[in-house]
Amino acid sequence: MTPELTLLAWTLVLALAQILLASSLRTKETGLSFNMSPRDADPLPPGRLTARAQRAQANLFETLPLFAAAVLIAHGASIHTQWTVLACWLYLGARVVYLPLYVLGVPVLRSLVWAVSLAGLLMLFWSVLSPL
Repeated sequence: MTPELTLLAWTLVLALAQILLASSLRTKETGLSFNMSPRDADPLPPGRLTARAQRAQANLFETLPLFAAAVLIAHGASIHTQWTVLACWLYLGARVVYLPLYVLGVPVLRSLVWAVSLAGLLMLFWSVLSPL
């Protein structure tokens, strides 16, 4: 398995961790009974940390399909360079750092870290598209 595919797999682990974080925070707020119910009644709005964890998860899920597709295209086209590995590391590393920054409400730095993940994604796109 290539490093790019391994980093994609770890990004999926991060996605699952974000789902579990947001859902466990929400369950603490609503209670296990509500969580296991048909949820017919409207719950209270999520608390600050839960809402941030949910938004961080949504933010990851906006770019994760693009990242996964680019990794799979690169793999299928046998495009495997130091550039593609670095791009994947930048994306995953920044996404890992982004989560606590978002949940803790750290401004500016959070946006800069997001920009690093975007740079990794764009580097990967460039690697896939440059042979054209």
